Amino acid sequence: QGVAVNDIQKLTDAGFHTIESVAHATVRKLSEVRGLSEAKVLKIKEIVKGMVQLEFQTAADALEARKNLVTLTTGSTELDKLLEGGIETGSITEVFGEFRTGKTQLCHTLCVTCQMPVTEGGAEGKAIYIDTEGTFRPQRLQAIAERFGLDPSVALENVAYARAHNSEHQTELLKLAAAIMSQDRYALMVVDSATALYRTDYSGRGELSERQMQLAQFLRQLTRLAEEFGVAVFITNQVVANPDGMSFAKDSTKPIGGNIIAHASTTRLRLRKGRGENRICTVFDSPTLPEADAQYAVGPQGICDAQD
Repeated sequence: QGVAVNDIQKLTDAGFHTIESVAHATVRKLSEVRGLSEAKVLKIKEIVKGMVQLEFQTAADALEARKNLVTLTTGSTELDKLLEGGIETGSITEVFGEFRTGKTQLCHTLCVTCQMPVTEGGAEGKAIYIDTEGTFRPQRLQAIAERFGLDPSVALENVAYARAHNSEHQTELLKLAAAIMSQDRYALMVVDSATALYRTDYSGRGELSERQMQLAQFLRQLTRLAEEFGVAVFITNQVVANPDGMSFAKDSTKPIGGNIIAHASTTRLRLRKGRGENRICTVFDSPTLPEADAQYAVGPQGICDAQD
């Protein structure tokens, strides 16, 4: 529609694969694309303006839109109840907790449940998994797929997996993810430990502000992907011991990444260990969910209901 083919090619090479991505980008960002003059950028902006909802809408319309929101089941009935259906698509959900609380198991379970029919708590889409700590296990996906009655080989075909080796590579992978998602129906994007590489690539107080800036950029891209493709973005975060808290306080750990990650995540869930194989999930921060707890268990076939 009035945009030359080679200009579209230039935009996709720079990581803009959808009309939304162009509409949501600033003129300055688009001017950085090689071979696009400012005049051309403004013209492209004019064209996409008519194609994407950027104006005000009434709260009633917004409510209607939210009614069609798909949620992904976590595999545990209690946990789904706590989350009012499951993990929300179109926004970022962050889980944090110490090791062995089921963060990675939750990621694996969602990779399978997102492929199920909407009536069964899925979203009939594929999944993307960015792994920064080497904890991705395809065998686990096979076991979970069998549990939910899906063909394991098909389920594995539907998960795109990449291992990120440093924080720059991690951001680079998001560009590739956008390219993949623009070609097929995707429902979930997992970043299993969004923060681990930032924690090691930048060290000490001196590099803290630089780290937070880079982390903010990464999370901004994730937010964009969630809105652009309507996928559920599910990220895990590590915790750090809170030295100023009393050691006998109820919980002496806090998530890393500070305010930057707190503002980027729409829903934040805190996981901690319970009795035996049981784990407890607490809604730490959410615009809609009340602060409450739910118990679940980690089994050989992913996340399941708590055992008594």
